[in-house]
This record gives sequence, C-alpha cells and structure tokens, in this order.
Amino acid sequence: MTKDGNIYSDAVATLRNGGVILYPTDTVWGLGCDATNEEAVRKIYDIKKRPDSKSLVLLASDLDMVARYIREIPEMAIQLVEVNDRPMTIIYPDAITGAEYRGLAANTVAGDGSVGIRIPTVDFCRDLVHRFGRPIVSTSANISGEPTPRKFSDIPQSVKDAVDYILDPSLERRSTGSASSIIKVGLDGTIDIIRK
Repeated sequence: MTKDGNIYSDAVATLRNGGVILYPTDTVWGLGCDATNEEAVRKIYDIKKRPDSKSLVLLASDLDMVARYIREIPEMAIQLVEVNDRPMTIIYPDAITGAEYRGLAANTVAGDGSVGIRIPTVDFCRDLVHRFGRPIVSTSANISGEPTPRKFSDIPQSVKDAVDYILDPSLERRSTGSASSIIKVGLDGTIDIIRK
C-alpha cells in the first residue's frame, strides 16, 4: 500500500480485475468488489458463507452514480440524501441489472428488484468509489451470523486470508464503528425505517 494520493491505486486495480478487497468503510470493516461483476460478488458470498438469496449493500460516490443504476430515484430519497449527515443506506426500488444494460450484478439485488445503496459520509470511501467509477459492494467483513467487525483486529483470519487486497488498517480511524441506518423509500414517497 502506498501513501496518500495513491492509497487507492492497488484497491482500484483489484476491483477492476474482479478481486475482493477488505477495507474500512464509513461504518465498519467491509468486503468490497465491483457491484456490476456477478462472479466477484459470488466470491463475497462464498467468503461470508452466506446464501446469495440475500441482497447486499452497495456504496456509490454520489446521486449521479446512483441514478445510473436505478430506473427512477424517488424524490423523497433525494431529499434524505441532501440533509443526511451520518451513514444512511437507502433501499431504492427497481434496480437496473445485467451486462447488456451496464447494470448491477443480479446477485446484489433483492428478489423484488430493490437494492440498498449508501453514499459514504467519509472522503476516503467516497473517493475510492469515485476513482473506481462504479458502485462497490459494502458488506461486513465477517462470516454470516458472526459479530460485525468494528476494528481490524476483530476480523476473522479466514476472511483476511480469502481476500485479494487489504487496505491499510490505520484508515479505520475514519469509520464510525457502527452500522448505518437503513431506510426503504417508495416511488410514491412512502418511507419504511428498517434500522435506525
């Protein structure tokens, strides 16, 4: 891992090559990959020993990026993003999937076609996604059902051994150490708070 301006280069190269990264998100330590690459996403399900019937949270750099992967962003979601100042995942309806549409990998999306996307509240994560140019997966770096790793030292060795690249653990000081709120927003303006 290189310093400052280039802290992203190896991580971005790994993502572009279909690899899995271990990185401190704006919330907790996460496993990440190209959210448009179905095979890369499958690797994350394998690492977590989690059924791929469960959808994954994604990170986007801004609302413009979100708009490339959602057919119609609810007005209420735009308002929530504009006033938000802490980690918040919004579940958007009607995700665009499939390579022919340059969409998300189908195995990142829920059965009803919705997908959870968060715009990170810390510069490091936002910049990483921006430099990559597409959404990345952001799921906790643990075996499914086990505690969420808030610090690098909490991550199981089996997870560390399974990834292709690990970002500098000192970056974790920028994370909140707690999970984001989750809000499902409908096109009709309805809001369902899944997790505060």
